Amino acid sequence: MGPSFTAPSIRPFICQTCAKALRRRRRTYATAAITKPELYDVVCVGGGPAGLSLLTALRASPITSSLKLALVESQDLSKTSTWSLGPDQYSNRASSLTPSSKAFLERIGAWPHLDHSRMQPYHRMQVWDGVSGARISFDWEQSPKTSHVTVAYMTENANLLRALSTRLSSLPPITVFDKTSVAAISPGPLPTPDITAPDLSSWPHLILSNSRTIAARLLIGADGLNSPVRTFAAIPSRGWDYNRHGVVATVRVAANFPRNMPRTAYQRFLPTGPVALLALPGPYATLVWSTLPSHATRLKSLSPPDFAAMINAAFRLRIVDIDYMHTIPSGQIDELEWRLKHTPGSVEGSQIPYSVVDVQANSIASFPLRLRHADAYTASRMALVGDAAHTIHPLAGQGLNMGLGDVEALVGNIEDSVRYGGDIGAGMALEGYGAERYAVNNRLLGIVDKFHKLYSVGSGPLVGLRSLGLEAVDKVGVVKEFFMRQAAGN
Repeated sequence: MGPSFTAPSIRPFICQTCAKALRRRRRTYATAAITKPELYDVVCVGGGPAGLSLLTALRASPITSSLKLALVESQDLSKTSTWSLGPDQYSNRASSLTPSSKAFLERIGAWPHLDHSRMQPYHRMQVWDGVSGARISFDWEQSPKTSHVTVAYMTENANLLRALSTRLSSLPPITVFDKTSVAAISPGPLPTPDITAPDLSSWPHLILSNSRTIAARLLIGADGLNSPVRTFAAIPSRGWDYNRHGVVATVRVAANFPRNMPRTAYQRFLPTGPVALLALPGPYATLVWSTLPSHATRLKSLSPPDFAAMINAAFRLRIVDIDYMHTIPSGQIDELEWRLKHTPGSVEGSQIPYSVVDVQANSIASFPLRLRHADAYTASRMALVGDAAHTIHPLAGQGLNMGLGDVEALVGNIEDSVRYGGDIGAGMALEGYGAERYAVNNRLLGIVDKFHKLYSVGSGPLVGLRSLGLEAVDKVGVVKEFFMRQAAGN
């Protein structure tokens, strides 16, 4: 074989163009070998509550525990697992967990890892019309037809994320790409003539910011409102902005409640949007106030005492008085004191919350309110959960619970596929998830949107009609029980 096949002996018989082509082909093969993707059964983009609970549920299930899983998250997840605040400080990002969400977290083993000293169950709700004063009261302890006495559990989002991270770390490890974003998503390469090579043409391929390439049998978008996964799947998302901002803060009220004392959630519907005060442990509460962007800007500019005075005014004064107090740059404390003396029929006691006496430093923030709903929750080898699929007005406090409901349903579909030897990314395997969750979420989105529009009206016959309806629901036990079950996620 020797010398006759060495490069010098054959070079004269190969033209320069062919030689260059051979060299290019050799480089192509070498590059393909370097960029060969890492293969996973499930890749989840997004390490929020939906993403972490999904991966935890898949790893905790004996049916899906052997799947190869990966998480892509742009934030540093070590901060999630080590999050900590003092007992007199609470994050302004808090959510309510319904009994249904609690049951799901128990099943996947995450509930015991929550810091229960930072959670507050509440058992009653007071909801009223800020224009007419019509009111409805819910008391789960006094209801003979509800299977539980707790409507929801208030907890910081960071507490839930830490619990999910802790539970996930106790299970067989998954691959985590944190501090890493998705640079691009593309379809897989066309099949090669090599019949021994896997056909990855239908698998989504992700190029990460760390230059690695991964491919997923099933790609899950838990990546929020502006979901790159949804964009790649070419799934439209429809909806509108409300021209409202949600103002949140952590506050302290003029009472320190014992740990086992039943607590009440309060919500008053104002024409500019509802204001809600939701109990946290002890004397603390979380504020969620939906209002005009200009009002949100003014509220954030106030001193803590004046901000507290505005909260107290929102639950006690007439609409005209509240509107005026939004126009003054300072002095809300004195204004509130004077106006309370001249407000006829002021309501006190258990029908309104205790007065807010302090606001936690640096806890006041705001965010725009939107309604969004994806046209579909699945595409070929892709599924959406949580805010990637839907965004809801916070007046019902159901955004997080909707996301956990998505996760529970999707995990159930994946379990069915694995149990019967199916392809977890196939369209037929994912159809059940969309069928189960889309209608449920669409109905809740519609109801909440209509409530927002109904209570945005400040005068006219509609005010009287909605007040009659609210008072009728309060008196008709069967209807009231239905609303109580819906609020508890049943």
